[in-house]
Amino acid sequence: MGLPAHLYFHSPCFDGIVSAVLAWDFLENKLGWTRLALHSVNYDLKGGWLSSTLEKPCAIVDFLYHPEAEFWADHHLTAFLSDDARRDFERRKGQTLIYDDRVGSCATLLWRHLAQAFGYRNSRYAELVTWAEKTDAARYESVAEAIFPSAPALKISLGLVFGNRQGHCETLVRALREQTLDQVAGLLEVQTRFARAQNLIKDGLSRFEESARLEEDGILVFDVDSSNTVISRYAPFYFYPAARYSAGIVRWKGGAKITAMRNPWREFESVPLGKICEQLGGGGHRRVGSVVLQGERAAEAPALLKRILSEIRREERETAEGRAL
Repeated sequence: MGLPAHLYFHSPCFDGIVSAVLAWDFLENKLGWTRLALHSVNYDLKGGWLSSTLEKPCAIVDFLYHPEAEFWADHHLTAFLSDDARRDFERRKGQTLIYDDRVGSCATLLWRHLAQAFGYRNSRYAELVTWAEKTDAARYESVAEAIFPSAPALKISLGLVFGNRQGHCETLVRALREQTLDQVAGLLEVQTRFARAQNLIKDGLSRFEESARLEEDGILVFDVDSSNTVISRYAPFYFYPAARYSAGIVRWKGGAKITAMRNPWREFESVPLGKICEQLGGGGHRRVGSVVLQGERAAEAPALLKRILSEIRREERETAEGRAL
């Protein structure tokens, strides 16, 4: 391949960061892509993503499909922004264009596929993949582990609530490529972010409890202001462990996010939350979805939440009726 090359990865997201580590290692050592430039991307680019021109040659991991990608891997239900994009993928798909929405994390998808298709696996990243799967698929042992983590990987992940300021996510990719999880968790910026996040999450739990209500069908509904605090997406199940789903609004100055999640500590088949949110301009996985509303659009949040709740209940009814037949 020509030089330099470019790697686009989803951030701030622990799975996206680990996926970037795996892809960088593979692209350099197996395909000969060197002098790799890192580009963090997030869903605020969604509107113009397919029409954007990427730096080439390029790889994309844990993010939306783009027809210019020479290497792409993703696992989101909402990976294709149009029917044309999906058809383009179907036409081009092969060993370097990888998609499977049944896999819990993009890191796991890469870990399996690169070994099967190319016979390539760097064992030093095995622990990283395990933690990426745990965070992205919400496979925590308990809600306490999710909200009050002690493991190095979870400390790194929790600090991502403050976003990608000063290229923090690119720094993490470079660090995790060469250092252990313990070493990276010990970095001053990681420790500072983690300590601040822990304090803000404790404040956020008190605020969340006041805003939430559990409805008769097991859906926990909330509307909470996150100004000067952090609202954990696992807060609903900290206070209401019997809830089946959570769906609510997290507000901040200048915007709001509607988020929906299946309780990861209860066993039942989830409705496709990511697809439901995609219909309203968002996206996600089967078991978690969200819609971000910036500026004046934040006023639409209550109406959109009502639609999401209606869709969850409709999907549940149809599933129940299908089983009864």
